[in-house]
Amino acid sequence: MAAATIFTRGAPRPLLFSRHASRFSRTASIGNISSIRALSSYLVTPTELHAALKKNSPSKISTAPRTVALCASWFLPNDGRNGLDTFREKRIPSARFFDLDKVIDKRSPYPHMLPSATDFAKAMSALGIKRDDTVVVYDSAELGMFSAPRVGWTLKAFGHDSVHVLNNFKLWVEQGLPTESGEFWDVDTCVYPIPEFDASKVVDFEEVKELAKNYNKEGAEGIQILDARSAGRWSGKDPEPRPGLESGHMPGSISMPVSELLDPVNKTILPGDQLRKIFESKGIDPARPIINSCGTGVTAAVIDAALSEAGYGSADKRRLYDGSWTEWAQRVKPSDNLIIKEQ
Repeated sequence: MAAATIFTRGAPRPLLFSRHASRFSRTASIGNISSIRALSSYLVTPTELHAALKKNSPSKISTAPRTVALCASWFLPNDGRNGLDTFREKRIPSARFFDLDKVIDKRSPYPHMLPSATDFAKAMSALGIKRDDTVVVYDSAELGMFSAPRVGWTLKAFGHDSVHVLNNFKLWVEQGLPTESGEFWDVDTCVYPIPEFDASKVVDFEEVKELAKNYNKEGAEGIQILDARSAGRWSGKDPEPRPGLESGHMPGSISMPVSELLDPVNKTILPGDQLRKIFESKGIDPARPIINSCGTGVTAAVIDAALSEAGYGSADKRRLYDGSWTEWAQRVKPSDNLIIKEQ
């Protein structure tokens, strides 16, 4: 796994992963440890994160658990912008940067596949993030909510306990909360223990292929596949952003574009009651297992975050297809008839 980059006041140096935070609740004192504030909800507002950072910001002096802001800005390959530039231009003070194109399994031919547990631990160590820190991941102000949930989901998959997503940096900026720009500073590295990966959160190509082949057959499992790509890409009428990749969808998949889960103005994930109505309108059964998919496994995590916010179904019954459409469209054969296009 290649390193992400944290910029120091001198030359850039390699860096890796990080985490996120949420709403406040009081935790009881244990022994000599005074009670501290913890973020409780997965999605956290700008005001809540600002307060948490003021109380528990990263410090070279304190050894107590901290709240760390992690910028995970990323753009599609045909967008023309990149996350590192947006991080330089404007960021939350003391935030670190996670490069979604570099903290991956470099051996895989598919983008954004999960790193190994060892590489994940190295990434967290290089970012100076400790096991008991609270991490709040956030997106670019331009997109509002796009790639941050993927980084949050990854941290959870590797067992980091206190992980949250800011809802969102666009509002942070509009509300006049503090920002900074320019190069970054040195980060004290630390030892992050190699975690145990929760394989129950991921589904691979072979299993998804078997589900797609058996779709509508008697006795087939009632697993629902939700696709976060745009409706045009799902239907096959619009091209994929990666040249040469055929568009369309898997048999039985449900089109669940990320744009429908976000406020059209603020680009925040919608409130739970509104999300529940959307999921119901799509015919999604909360009692049945769900597989979230997208282009490369990034925005599929937005669906996961929205389902969590809505309290729609059990988190134990949700998985993410890591390779998503990029793997699917390259690996299925024309004779399989597993790429469906709407007429």
